[in-house]
Amino acid sequence: MEENELAKMFGAEVKRRRAELGISQETLAERANLHRTYISDVEAGKRNPSLASIQRVASALGAPVSAVFCSAEDPAVTPSRDEPRTDRLEHILLAEADPKAAELTLDAFKTVKLANRVQIVRDGAAVFDFILCRGAFARRRNKKFPQVILLNLELPKIAGLEVLRRLKTDEATRTIPVVVLTALRKDGRVPEALRLGAEGPLVKPLDFQSFSRIMPKLSFSWALLKPEVRTFL
Repeated sequence: MEENELAKMFGAEVKRRRAELGISQETLAERANLHRTYISDVEAGKRNPSLASIQRVASALGAPVSAVFCSAEDPAVTPSRDEPRTDRLEHILLAEADPKAAELTLDAFKTVKLANRVQIVRDGAAVFDFILCRGAFARRRNKKFPQVILLNLELPKIAGLEVLRRLKTDEATRTIPVVVLTALRKDGRVPEALRLGAEGPLVKPLDFQSFSRIMPKLSFSWALLKPEVRTFL
C-alpha cells in the first residue's frame, strides 16, 4: 500500500473515531497537545505524522496505536486480542550481541505497541542464517525477508559493516532497509555504512524518540504497526 494512501486512510479513521466521541478538532488537538491545523491536515491525509504524534492522537482518542492502524488498514475487520492477525505481522530483525541493549530496544517498541515480530540474533552469521532460512532457522515458517534490519556495528563472527556490505551487494537482499546501531555518537564507521546503503544510524540505547526520527526514511513505516506484540528471543 502506498504511503499517501495509508495516510489518507489513517486520517479518515481518526476523523471517524473523533466523530464517534463527539469532539471537535480543537478538542482533539488540545487532548493530543497538537495544533488544530495539524489535526486537520492529518484527517485530510495531507500530513505524514511522526510516531510520536501518532501516539498522542491515538491516546487522545482513547485507543491504542495498533487499534487505530488496524482499523485504518482494514475497516471491515476488528481483530480481537484472542485472534491476532498473525498473517499480517512483519519481522524486524535485530542483530544485537548485548542482551541488555536488545531488551531496551524491545521496551522502546512496546512503549508504542509496535506489534511486529522481533527476531533477535546475536552475531553477524546468524543474520544470514535467518534471512536464508538455514541453520537454527532452517524450519522457519514465514520465509519472507525481514521488513527492516536493525544492525549493531559491533557483532561477533561477522562484523556489522561486513554484514551490511554483503547484504547490499547481493541482488536478492539489497532492497532490505538496514539501520545501523552504534554506542558512539561520533562513530567513524557510520559514513562507510551510509555509503554502503544503510538508511541511517541510531545511537544506542535505542529509544522511541530516536526510532521515530528514522522511520520517515522507511517507505513501509506504517506497516510496522500491527495488532499484537510478539517478540521472539
